[in-house]
Amino acid sequence: MGHYKTNLRDVEFNLFEVNGLPDLLGQAPFEDLDVATACSLLSEVDRLATGVFADSFVDSDRTSPVFDPGTGSVTMPEGVKKSFQAWMDSDFHRVFLEPEFGGQSVPASLAWAVGELAMAANPSAYLMVTGPTFAQILWKIGTPEQRRFAELALARQWMATMVLTEPDAGSDVGAGRTKAVEQPDGTWHIEGVKRFITGAEHDLSENIFHLVLARPEGAALGSKGLSLFLVPKYFVDLDTVELGARNGVYVTNVEKKMGIKSSATCELAFGQKHPAVGYLVGNVHDGIRQMFLVIEGARMTVGIKAAGTLSTGYLNALDYAQDRLQGPDLTHMGDATAPRVPIIKHPDVRRSLMIQKAYAEGLRALYLLAASYRDRVQVAQQSSENDHLSAGLNELLLPIVKGLSSERAYSVLSTESLQTLGGSGFLQDYPLEQYVRDSKIDTLYEGTTAIQGMDLFFRKIVRDGGKAWSHLAGRIRQFAETGDDLEAERRLLLETLNDVQTIIDMMTNWVDEAVEDHETIYKAGLNTSRLLYAVGDLVVAWLLCRQADVALTKLARNDLTEVDRDFYHGKVAVARFFASSVLPHVKAEVTVANTTSLDLMHLSDSCF
Repeated sequence: MGHYKTNLRDVEFNLFEVNGLPDLLGQAPFEDLDVATACSLLSEVDRLATGVFADSFVDSDRTSPVFDPGTGSVTMPEGVKKSFQAWMDSDFHRVFLEPEFGGQSVPASLAWAVGELAMAANPSAYLMVTGPTFAQILWKIGTPEQRRFAELALARQWMATMVLTEPDAGSDVGAGRTKAVEQPDGTWHIEGVKRFITGAEHDLSENIFHLVLARPEGAALGSKGLSLFLVPKYFVDLDTVELGARNGVYVTNVEKKMGIKSSATCELAFGQKHPAVGYLVGNVHDGIRQMFLVIEGARMTVGIKAAGTLSTGYLNALDYAQDRLQGPDLTHMGDATAPRVPIIKHPDVRRSLMIQKAYAEGLRALYLLAASYRDRVQVAQQSSENDHLSAGLNELLLPIVKGLSSERAYSVLSTESLQTLGGSGFLQDYPLEQYVRDSKIDTLYEGTTAIQGMDLFFRKIVRDGGKAWSHLAGRIRQFAETGDDLEAERRLLLETLNDVQTIIDMMTNWVDEAVEDHETIYKAGLNTSRLLYAVGDLVVAWLLCRQADVALTKLARNDLTEVDRDFYHGKVAVARFFASSVLPHVKAEVTVANTTSLDLMHLSDSCF
């Protein structure tokens, strides 16, 4: 049996019992879907994910891509090729595409659940299958010729990259120096070097197209001066669909990494051997806004990958804890003749397993909540309307999905899941050590956690005027103040909500004071990550309690199977555990935030 363990029951519970997805199915734009069809889709993806797609998980770690410096070519491991092709041949990638672009009318929450099953099974392989979704973005915003290119890319299974980062700029995208020089024929020559480009070269597809941020000559400094260009590896005759000459974009290095080793992470050089020809996307200079269409999906992908990896890590740890016999029960610890018991009987192991379960299921609920708001946006768009509130809530949750999920998943995997296996967890005989290494990148790429914290506060709360946050806080407050069960948990939720609001109010006041005293903005900056964690844990607690509320209603029935009864009891238990064990820490964060001073900012750099 392979490494990958899915929790399809929990996925379906979120979608169909908690988030109300059945209410949207059967009506536009999802008129061809019902619950049975959706469950069948998930089951088929589950079969592929736990089978051939997961099969190269170990191979992808032990057998690195082979880079030829002379040609700039990259040869992928055979196992990864097999997994990649199985996914592409399945057509499951079409759940992320619109019907007009060869996709299916699938709610975003269902599509992202499909994504979790694949991402956590084999992250290295999944990160190489970006072509269809990138092609759809090009199809939406491109010129007629670029739309035709996108259609060919989908049909021919060409893969794609997002090209932002430069060696000297890092996360400061606006400091990028890659330039674009306009040519008489309307094309552009791209000149510069980019790094950390996932899938920039491989032998998985006959062509690769790059979406590249570059600064046209004479454009303004900063991010607003950047434009987005389509730079294909090979030129394409759009009439004959034949590949032409090689474009002047080449890989000059493949990074040696801590994890996700067969996700070929490359350095790209433009125009060093011969001109790298680019085409201005949409024929407009609007690069940052266009690229954020890619970035937002990428950040959601990272959060879901993190949640899914923690889930399989927890389930592997749970299996081990149920089988591993070690030591007597604590009540007989002084009796040398007492029988050995499975380690799941030991108190601290049970504590560890419950915090793993809490975050594994809570982070899944978090990304599915964000996706459920996208479902509502899809329904509104079908009627040519705009659901600004749902769109705003999705945007508010995105840095939490990415930031909290990546940090909590890595932390819990390394300090709890691997620890459950003891020394065995450190060995490659078990998948935990690879889960830990593969998940660390989630805290770093598509914007580090510090960037997510700044995005949450400055862009999603302050710039929004608090509209989306106020609505979400209102939902949490309404839940906390109503209901006859979960009394202690509702009280803790309400207290924590007030604590989080206190932190937000303090930070907002510092922003206001910075109009007169510019340095006061530093106080807000010193607390953005703290706020991200506090808001994230509050939302996770609410979601777990919401699930427990549904579970208690189900438990009142007399027709449940033993398996279902245990499942629902587990939902109640994990909500109570998380509320009592995690939420009290937020109150301490209020105290820390309240003592924020400028001392740290005034400290000489040499003191560090």
